[in-house]
Amino acid sequence: MSDCYRDFTELDVWKLAHELRLKIYELTKFVPSDEKYNTISQIRRSASSVGANIAEGHGRFHYQENIQFCRQARGSLAETRDWLIFINDAKLSSNSNLANQCMELALKIAPKLNGYISYLKNQKSITN
Repeated sequence: MSDCYRDFTELDVWKLAHELRLKIYELTKFVPSDEKYNTISQIRRSASSVGANIAEGHGRFHYQENIQFCRQARGSLAETRDWLIFINDAKLSSNSNLANQCMELALKIAPKLNGYISYLKNQKSITN
């Protein structure tokens, strides 16, 4: 794969996903500790999966595999949004401002991720 990005850390979408992961970890400090094994664990896992899948796909050096990992990242992003909605609706966080920042960031990542998938599909068609 002759991607113009030599390392996944150069990708804007990965940078945003990394920022989301950090914010989610901060947010979960404001969720009651009795949610440690359910809500906290699940949202941390799904948020971590977004950037991790983008990175893993980039490391495969094959457009189709990269696209598949980005689709998995997109699913994890949707799951993270679902957990954020739950945290908000159940009033589990004492920091609603940070929860709102996380949701705004997740909503910003979605079109970037879709754009990256489109870019990869285009690059795949050029090389075939």
